[in-house]
Amino acid sequence: MEFSHGSNMGNDESSSSFSTGKSAQERGLSHVPESYVIPTSHDPNLHPETAKVPVVDLSGLRHGSAQRSLVIQNIKNACHLGFFQIINHGISQSLMDGALSSAFGFFNLPTPEKMKLMSNDVHKPVRYATSIKDGIDNIQFWRVFLKHYAHPLDDWIHSWPANPPYYREKMGNYCSEVRKLGLELMGAITESLGLGSAYSSDKMNEGMQVMAVNCYPPCPNPNVALGLPPHSDYSCLTIVLQSSPGLEIMDMEEGKWGIVPKLPGALQVHVGDHLEVLSNGLYKSVVHRAILNCERTRISIASLMSLGLDEKMGTAEELVDEQHPKRYKESSFGDFLNFLSASDIGGGKAFIDTLKIIK
Repeated sequence: MEFSHGSNMGNDESSSSFSTGKSAQERGLSHVPESYVIPTSHDPNLHPETAKVPVVDLSGLRHGSAQRSLVIQNIKNACHLGFFQIINHGISQSLMDGALSSAFGFFNLPTPEKMKLMSNDVHKPVRYATSIKDGIDNIQFWRVFLKHYAHPLDDWIHSWPANPPYYREKMGNYCSEVRKLGLELMGAITESLGLGSAYSSDKMNEGMQVMAVNCYPPCPNPNVALGLPPHSDYSCLTIVLQSSPGLEIMDMEEGKWGIVPKLPGALQVHVGDHLEVLSNGLYKSVVHRAILNCERTRISIASLMSLGLDEKMGTAEELVDEQHPKRYKESSFGDFLNFLSASDIGGGKAFIDTLKIIK
């Protein structure tokens, strides 16, 4: 890869020099080491265009059939793009603020406290780490994160951070509510595909909820690094709560990045790879990335919802015929974890590409 950015790097500043607990973003370095510098062709724009993002008002889902039908149509239109914001979703501002404050509280803890949960094993249900694969990837990314399973909540909450003392209660309350919202949304999405609102409800009720709590500290040179590289989520759907803008989505038709605008009280919804598979490509998983800023820490809390660990998601047979042959292989969350463990996501490897049936 060609890099034209200036470097402040010493010979010891390889990826392995920035393992969790010693990463540049945790140490608050005043420069961006070479191992974080992305190819110039991927440079973020410090003044990005605003993305054209549909806004779906969910209040009509809970009213009469005419209003519900309109909301279902709006969701259908939005899922063709792969991303939308939702308002009147039923989760209170105080609950969302509590989740964000608990995340800020955790990441503000001393490093040794956070390192109690450190792991690079992608199969671990609770882990703290940095970048994508700690010290291994060719390019490091300017983030730290906490991932933890959240359903069934009683099975996992005691494995979550014990500090700050309010983390489990506040994050747990948010997780419960955002999961209910996710199940409601998934029902509306399958209804929009003509499959009925109960099509996947049993399997989703028994499925996975993984919380990815991401922290993007201030970066001294945000135009040469990224918080997360371009990728799509493996999930059926992902619901995101963010403290401030920094999420960019790709307009696949124009090939341009656009930043998701701030909409007070809104949540962001990503179509994931497994929903693309279910819909036989009618709905597209959205390619997105996290950009950085030099002024403040940004938090995003992603609730990724999928079927059970080993439950395979396949294309709905109702959406397959001679004119629309099956375009994807089936896969599970477990298959994604194996892919993540073996692949260089930062280098552009995409899980969805492994699922496409090449004719």
